[in-house]
Amino acid sequence: MATSASQTLRTTPFLKTPSLSLSSRQSLSSAFSVALRPSRRFSKPLVVIVKASGSLDAKPTVLVAEKLGEAGLKLLKEFANVDCSYNLSPEELCTKISLCDAIIVRSGTKVSREVFESAAGRLKVVGRAGVGIDNVDLAAATEHGCLVVNAPTANTVAAAEHGIALLAAMARNVAQADASVKAGKWQRNKYVGVSLVGKTLAVMGFGKVGSEVARRAKGLGMHVISHDPYAPADRARAIGVELVSFDQAITTADFISLHMPLTPTTSKILNDDTFAKMKKGVRIVNVARGGVIDEDALVRALDAGIVAQAALDVFTKEPPAADNKLVLHENVTATPHLGASTMEAQEGVAIEIAEAVVGALRGELAATAVNAPMVPAEVLSELKPYVVLAEKLGRLAVQLVAGGSGVKTVKVTYASARAPDDLDTRLLRAMITKGIIEPISSVFVNLVNADFTAKQRGLRISEERIVLDGSPESPLDFIQVQIANVESKFASAISESGEIKVEGRVKDGIPHLTRVGSFEVDVSLEGSIILCRQVDQPGMIGTVGSILGEENVNVSFMSVGRIAPRKQAVMAIGVDDQPSKEALKKIGEVSAIEEFVFLKL
Repeated sequence: MATSASQTLRTTPFLKTPSLSLSSRQSLSSAFSVALRPSRRFSKPLVVIVKASGSLDAKPTVLVAEKLGEAGLKLLKEFANVDCSYNLSPEELCTKISLCDAIIVRSGTKVSREVFESAAGRLKVVGRAGVGIDNVDLAAATEHGCLVVNAPTANTVAAAEHGIALLAAMARNVAQADASVKAGKWQRNKYVGVSLVGKTLAVMGFGKVGSEVARRAKGLGMHVISHDPYAPADRARAIGVELVSFDQAITTADFISLHMPLTPTTSKILNDDTFAKMKKGVRIVNVARGGVIDEDALVRALDAGIVAQAALDVFTKEPPAADNKLVLHENVTATPHLGASTMEAQEGVAIEIAEAVVGALRGELAATAVNAPMVPAEVLSELKPYVVLAEKLGRLAVQLVAGGSGVKTVKVTYASARAPDDLDTRLLRAMITKGIIEPISSVFVNLVNADFTAKQRGLRISEERIVLDGSPESPLDFIQVQIANVESKFASAISESGEIKVEGRVKDGIPHLTRVGSFEVDVSLEGSIILCRQVDQPGMIGTVGSILGEENVNVSFMSVGRIAPRKQAVMAIGVDDQPSKEALKKIGEVSAIEEFVFLKL
């Protein structure tokens, strides 16, 4: 017998300890902790535990390593001693950091592992005044118990406005004509531009900045489409934007504006192949990340006339080399990463990051925290394989979603013999959220910001617990993740009730995928997975195994789940390496295979 109890996602308030701070320097008999509601099963809290030493009355010291707006500095000075030291060398930073409780940087200062090691445990907060955190070693921060926060919202409008400014300047050759006039020339015929009204703009990435660009482009009379496989269609429709496939966006657009994060999936997403599909004479704007464009391929596309013009605020390497062919190209308008560079945005970012740093030093955990918190050893030890399982199930589920309506509703089911009070699922839910959001976003999800991040993206996560009879020695029997109201790249992943469904268990400490849709499988969640729906007949395992073997792809696991003998079956194959396009094509050409999908873990 099993019973279930459902509950909807709910943010648990933080417990505050106002008399202490993360920067306190008096020796204490026990660790000072910043905690969410403690688990009833364990006496220790579930988030960050920090040793504190020194005088309780002493102000913390905040190092501001790059220029910050006056409003932000004022907030910091009301709470802490502020040391504004700019243009520090790595050696100088490592020397100074041992005297600081927090540091605030922009993109120019690298907070490396050496910095955290030099801090000798005193550094408790790193504040990034902006969105990207490529210059902060997150793993080292977490290892050293240091919270990393950023300021992701204050520069949204500034970045969108700069995108529109580049769009208009490019269309009317403003930069080139300006340089020509200043050189003493008057070349009106040379710099005839193109109109924006009635043209199709493809906004690639419909997040905060992308949606603001779309609003402004609609006001200029442009027809706006967007590609973002996980954006809600109703949010796009509300401002008159149609969500389309990637290929439809790049093949029909007169202008393309990039607003996607730089992830392994989006790295060099505009390349020779994608440029070849575009309209001849397309114009491209990039105020997102330089790495989403293959810069050498863009030069070739400009020279061939496929791309008429490009307006770029970001580059793969910043600053670019003086002889960079892309920057020097006559049909390229370039700016030095000015997306957030307005007086208003700079002040907004300064205030946002100052508030986040001060809050963290006071013992509050910011919703903009971007690194994983520390958890008690006994909790992590028991839940560790289930934490891995939860994240991988989230990653698998979201990769099975076909583009279109976007992911809005997720249901997570936990089956356990333990009473609800003895199983705290917040960490598991956070890891499922992480698995769903991180592959398609630049946001870093953890226990601190998971609920906030899900809510911000309109993602509703409900939880159900199935109470099983039996011994409660193991915390969980299985975890099941369902995504409702979406189409799937792999039709067999759709359950009888119409949702994408994946289920997993931990076996001998190793996470396993045990169900896809209505099919039972058993494959270790290591490396990556190929799922194939096939006609159940002899020789299929050998056929697919031989194709992978010929490509030197090592198979770690194979499992077949079937409805009945000689009927349909789903084969799950664990592989250590990513098969080539040719190998995947060969698998798809096997006559008995009806559909297949490759999933990265």
